[in-house]
Amino acid sequence: MKRMLPALLLLCAVMLSGCAHRELSKQERFLAASPRSILIVPVVNNSIDITASDYMLSTITIPLAERGYYVFPVHMVKRVLEDDGLADSSLVHSAPASRLCALFGADAVMYITIERWDARYMVFNTSVTLVLRYEIRDGKTDEVIWKNREYMVYNSDGGGGGGLAGLVAKAVTAAVTRAAPNYMPLARQASANSVSSYPGRGIPPGPYAIDKK
Repeated sequence: MKRMLPALLLLCAVMLSGCAHRELSKQERFLAASPRSILIVPVVNNSIDITASDYMLSTITIPLAERGYYVFPVHMVKRVLEDDGLADSSLVHSAPASRLCALFGADAVMYITIERWDARYMVFNTSVTLVLRYEIRDGKTDEVIWKNREYMVYNSDGGGGGGLAGLVAKAVTAAVTRAAPNYMPLARQASANSVSSYPGRGIPPGPYAIDKK
């Protein structure tokens, strides 16, 4: 028994060490932080479409509010940040979440980055693609308590029948989509999917949620 004691002690130490270093899931981190209000800061836009960030910013407020969180008006937030010397969205994203939360009295900060926002034309089809990265950081610890990435694609080829008439219809649809791609339905769907698909990759319902699922 005395010979077995050191081995048993070593085994217990290894097990305890593993438990102590177990990484919390994103849901567990979010629930531990328990935010009631979320500050949405200006979007970092890595696409070539200069209007993408403003369009994207307008798609997230309603899904977050419907999940049961107080959301600060995004245009007011943008103006206050500009007055505080944070006019560039990249500077905002690099600033500590605690500093941003202190300005507004928020519990957490949501950051959105546009990785892709483009339309690719291929004669009979135009493919509209959005790749978006979402992240929420705790306003007290600056820790990332939730993150997600959405990949959305829309193809203009919706049929049109066969033969020459069908090809012409597809070519016209592709050209129209290329000339004026409608990103907003994809952006709205991405934001809704990102926060509401819970349990899973979404966030838990907040304190003001009607539906607690």
